[in-house]
Amino acid sequence: MVAFHLRATLSRILRSPSRLPTSPYALPLFSPHRHSLLSYSAAAAAASSSGSFAVEDYLVSRLGLTPAQAHKAAAKLSHLRSSAKPEAVLAYLDSTLGIPAADVGRAVVIEPRFLCAKVEKTLAPRIADLHDLGLSRDEIARLVALAPGSFHSRFLRSKLEFWLAELGSFDKLLQVFRWHNSILSADLDKIARPNVAFLRQYDLNISDIAGASLYHTRLLTMNPELLKEAVQRVEELGINCGTRMLRQALPVVAFTDRDVLAKKMQLLHNIGFSKDDVLTLAKKQPIVLALSEQKLQGNLDFLMNDVGLEVPYIVPRPVLLKYSVERRLLPRRWLLKVLKEKGLLKFELDYYVTASMAEKEFVEKFVHPFKNHVPGLANDYASKCLGKAADGVA
Repeated sequence: MVAFHLRATLSRILRSPSRLPTSPYALPLFSPHRHSLLSYSAAAAAASSSGSFAVEDYLVSRLGLTPAQAHKAAAKLSHLRSSAKPEAVLAYLDSTLGIPAADVGRAVVIEPRFLCAKVEKTLAPRIADLHDLGLSRDEIARLVALAPGSFHSRFLRSKLEFWLAELGSFDKLLQVFRWHNSILSADLDKIARPNVAFLRQYDLNISDIAGASLYHTRLLTMNPELLKEAVQRVEELGINCGTRMLRQALPVVAFTDRDVLAKKMQLLHNIGFSKDDVLTLAKKQPIVLALSEQKLQGNLDFLMNDVGLEVPYIVPRPVLLKYSVERRLLPRRWLLKVLKEKGLLKFELDYYVTASMAEKEFVEKFVHPFKNHVPGLANDYASKCLGKAADGVA
């Protein structure tokens, strides 16, 4: 009978790795002693069964991954023969950072091999380094969730130290990392430092650049020679690199192929824009050069053929090329035309003024005052802004 109860108890322990005795894992945060760290592996090994190990089933049942996520992650974990290493990682993260298995699962979706990191040689030293750097337990846990792969690098501390100094805060670093998760992979001496120093020559604020957009952030980690070439190409467009326009133009030029950029400029030439006109567009609104040819062609067709605008009117107002025809320009033109036909507008309106007006202001000025005069006006306008066909007044 005693032997029976003993076997039953052992069986329950083997089936439930997360309910192992807690004493082997109850280490003081960031104070890992060698013999205690080794106990993670020993305890985890005791949790693994002697039978075959199904990685996908483990990822689903233990970490909460979906079957699809587990199948994808398992391809990089095919070498696992037991739950020993994963359990050691889970136990360590739970005891030091308070990260539950489900949250570790989110990190494993990003980087499956994180589940096989060596606790003593990899995780413990990295986490201790980050604590010494001044990061809190919660901040380190957030970094694990977003950048699990970075914990494999022995240069993690030096990279974090560099970017924290440049970006100003840990929250800003995480924001940037969400956009561009390679920022912690970039070589500091060959990529990051040279690019930061080069951009500073043009009085560009690194924190502002990193927080502007994905493409701005990628400037910091691109090939330094290509970055210098991009600045030269911006100058070729006639944009003064000593002005604030460099910040807008640089990512557009840096990540647009020369031939693609040339085709867009040729498209504008064919429609009737002179070389000076195109340069003016580029100076005033560099993002126009990043628009697709289809977008450029569609907006110009609407503005020139439907609205009747001419090139000299569009050139100083390039933002018109950015607006959505279907969800902004067309609905507003339709609504103003209805009001004019009903005799509700007593004066001529400048097209750019009505097109560039904030949506809230446009609705308050041209929809709300007339909705009782024209049945269905507000609903039809709202439908058109959603890209839906409107009935009734339309």
